[in-house]
Amino acid sequence: MIRDAKIEDWKEVMQLLEQLDYPNTQSFLKDKIKRLLHDPNEELLVYEHNGKVIALISIHFIPQIALEGDFARISYFIVDQSIRSKGIGQQIEKYCTELAQKKQCDRIEVHCHASREEAHRFYARQGYIESPKYFIKKICY
Repeated sequence: MIRDAKIEDWKEVMQLLEQLDYPNTQSFLKDKIKRLLHDPNEELLVYEHNGKVIALISIHFIPQIALEGDFARISYFIVDQSIRSKGIGQQIEKYCTELAQKKQCDRIEVHCHASREEAHRFYARQGYIESPKYFIKKICY
């Protein structure tokens, strides 16, 4: 079952993030979840099976000023490593595509680290194409 995340999901979300090599989120994760749940341009969703959160996706909807269609950006997407390749990721991605279409987005983008080759194959199967050049500027706050 795909549903909106809840703050109470934080421990299971933390475990999923650790599988993506994001350790040590415990001190701020509840606040981040709360913030994302209140953002009108964000969907933070989980997939629950037998009462346990086994997948997570964070997708942002970004208005565009110079283009007719807006776009959606997947920030985090993970299916528990113990249950991958069972169609759950495909269900979640399809659900998010439908959300993006309802919000008048004409594309979805995702940044996926070069080392995540299995994820690259997943996205290719879902119809994503690689678009090189991604620039990042690190800033301190």
